[in-house]
Amino acid sequence: MKKTLAVLLLLGLCASGAAQATAEKNDPIGRNLFPPDLVMGHQQQIGLEEDQREAIKKEIGKAQSKFLDLQWQMQRESEKLILLLQAKPVEEARVLVQADAVMRLETETKKTHLSLLIRIKNALTAEQQAKLMEIRQRTDK
Repeated sequence: MKKTLAVLLLLGLCASGAAQATAEKNDPIGRNLFPPDLVMGHQQQIGLEEDQREAIKKEIGKAQSKFLDLQWQMQRESEKLILLLQAKPVEEARVLVQADAVMRLETETKKTHLSLLIRIKNALTAEQQAKLMEIRQRTDK
């Protein structure tokens, strides 16, 4: 459970650039998206316009708020699961129902993260995306 909460926290903070870059090398989905820190760290190089910057900041803010809500829900549901697992004997059916609740929140968190990355990509021009791909290739080597 602590690992799951740590993953949520990382997603909520949009992950560190180095960790994300490493994951993207082996991730065909991640290679086609741009994390916020990559865009923020290369604003000048890609010619990010003020309206794009504001739109991306707005999307990040909305996602972070949702991540926080999901994190609180995940903690509550994880605590319930832990209590069920501490029972003697463990009621398997109840544990599996509660595990489903936890996994639904994990899925919602992943969907929120993916949605954020899609919205960031859609805020960028094709030229900006190409520049970010070049920047990523240079830093991955």
